[in-house]
Amino acid sequence: AFAKLLEFVEQFPHYFLGSNADLPIVGGSILSHEHFQGGRYEFAMAKAPMERRLSFPDFPQVAAGIVKWPMSVLRLQSRRTQRNLSSRSRSSPGRPEPLIALADRILAAWRGYTDEKAFLFAETDGEPHNAITPIARKRGELLELDLVLRNNITTEEFPLGLFHPHAEYHHIKKENIGLIEVMGLAVLPSRLKTELAGLEQAIVKRRDIRTDVTLAKHADWVDGLKQQYVFTPATTRKILLRETGKVFSRVLEDAGVFKRTPEGQAAFLRFLTSAGGTQ
Repeated sequence: AFAKLLEFVEQFPHYFLGSNADLPIVGGSILSHEHFQGGRYEFAMAKAPMERRLSFPDFPQVAAGIVKWPMSVLRLQSRRTQRNLSSRSRSSPGRPEPLIALADRILAAWRGYTDEKAFLFAETDGEPHNAITPIARKRGELLELDLVLRNNITTEEFPLGLFHPHAEYHHIKKENIGLIEVMGLAVLPSRLKTELAGLEQAIVKRRDIRTDVTLAKHADWVDGLKQQYVFTPATTRKILLRETGKVFSRVLEDAGVFKRTPEGQAAFLRFLTSAGGTQ
């Protein structure tokens, strides 16, 4: 899959191409075949910088770093070093491209990785939990892979998934976080078009949202917003749209397996070190 993604962006350098993860809950909406998605669009994640550089001594040709992003993303970059990107082709069954080989090492390490301190488990009762959402792009002369670490474990408190939109945000987003959303574009339920328009009218006309069966799910959210803003007919819609975007960013934080806290980033480094990375 890594080879196919990179071969595609070499032929079509103005596109990105990614693959959804191969497990349910964390974006694997189609598990019966490779679920690739791409297009000519620069997502926010592609613009995000690497905030912590790393090296993998076994792969000196590959630059690596943790991306400044709500989810847990390792970025790999290198120039192509072999004529054929495929890890094993009929015409040239040699060693794989270093970028692909390192991505494969990260994937294998992640699939088997457990860190109880961070509540990360490779499997429970024989069910695997760790997967990767990879995204490939061409950046000038560099080939680039973003590896987004995913985990689909469920708990009694979070039956839909621990690293999944939490219940407090379900009024906006309850569905799985797939490839496009990983990169920062919210794919929100169509019901919100009607519901946000209804909220705008209710707020402007000072109606009680809790008495409306359709809108009541948003009541606590709106009550909180009223503590922050003075709503007027001219500003209400803009505020609701902006705050919907903020909810989505928090949903991405929920989906991140290593939180953007000192403890979370230390756990991220523990994993990368276990896969051969050094600071």
